[in-house]
Amino acid sequence: MKKQPILSATSLPPSPDAERKTRMLKYTVAMVLRLICFLIAALLYKTLGWWTLIPIVGAVVLPYIAVVLANTVIQAKVTPVERPGSLVPVPHSHGADG
Repeated sequence: MKKQPILSATSLPPSPDAERKTRMLKYTVAMVLRLICFLIAALLYKTLGWWTLIPIVGAVVLPYIAVVLANTVIQAKVTPVERPGSLVPVPHSHGADG
């Protein structure tokens, strides 16, 4: 018979709500960066010349990256905790008394 590993509370994966919150935060940050790229491209297209392509590429590529980040679920590595064996009594030192 195979022993079932015992999981400790510290080795459990995050709750679904915490994981969802983390993924939404990543998505929001990526979309804010996209908005910043779009604004830079729109405001400075005449002064930056061909350098304007960099924020335009960022504004085009970042939605894909944001969706991939938001849909990727990272599984925490779970390490099993072994149940300790029987307790071993510690011998008493008698010191000066004995």
